[in-house]
Amino acid sequence: MASKSPAVELEVDGYPVRLTNPDRVYFPERGETKLDLVNYYLAVSEGIVRALRERPCMMHRFPEGVSGDKVHQKRVPQGAPPWLETVRVHFPRYDRYANELCVTKIAEVIWAVQMSTVEFHPWNSRRADTERPDEWRIDLDPMPECPFDRVRRVAGVAHEVLDELGATGWPKTSGGRGLHIYVRIPPERPFGEVRRAAHAFAREVERRAPDDVTSEWWRRDRDPKDLFIDYNQNARDHTIAAAYSVRGFPDARVSTPVRWDEIADVDPRDFTIATVPKRFAELGDLHDGIDDAVFALDPLLEWADRDGLGPSGERPKDR
Repeated sequence: MASKSPAVELEVDGYPVRLTNPDRVYFPERGETKLDLVNYYLAVSEGIVRALRERPCMMHRFPEGVSGDKVHQKRVPQGAPPWLETVRVHFPRYDRYANELCVTKIAEVIWAVQMSTVEFHPWNSRRADTERPDEWRIDLDPMPECPFDRVRRVAGVAHEVLDELGATGWPKTSGGRGLHIYVRIPPERPFGEVRRAAHAFAREVERRAPDDVTSEWWRRDRDPKDLFIDYNQNARDHTIAAAYSVRGFPDARVSTPVRWDEIADVDPRDFTIATVPKRFAELGDLHDGIDDAVFALDPLLEWADRDGLGPSGERPKDR
């Protein structure tokens, strides 16, 4: 049996983090290790902290690397360092509470990597009021046979609708086969209303690109070549990978902010922990400024009324 590599004592902006098993291979395609993952997050620290700042965050952990089992962890374990920030959230379905990771500094990200976290999945609300989202998420989610060219086309239609609304969208690759677009909103409305507004937006994009898009909730009602605009990602306690979050793929792919003019040629496979640090050093954080571009959802809620969409938070009924 191979011996374990010695732990590495890190100081991250003045906070101590002890990194155990730094040489454990996490990403088998090129052999990147746990320490490589730490160095990646340090290289994009400004971006990942901005994406996670003060949001309840689920950790997707891979204790044996991404070839092993994945653990979805909401609770920060006992024994966490006293400087680690958390936020207490309620899960009404089970009437339980959990203290979730709440990143305010890069040391918390590196602590989570020490805990074998690869992916960071934040809420779209912040700890000041976890029940009032400040982020509307547009998830362009391709069905199994949907080509990426279709994702690119639909992103263009979504951009067109956002421009007409006067909303600024901040796109990124999902790290998988899709694209995400984030829009800042005032933290005034509950999750159900944000989801309802997102549903109305999805319906409008579907009207303009009916051959490419579906907003059908039930998977059985979708064509396998369609692109689904998953408005339910705006429901309470639904999370998606943050900007700059690494994904649990063997090639260490990253969910990466992109410019609108890049989307026509973008290939999500090009963005990995080996390539994104250089891009970040050259371009900075392409989501810098997102907090200053706030859009009120009123026009979308008027569309929801126009379309006769159900009460806030209501799921489509099985037909």
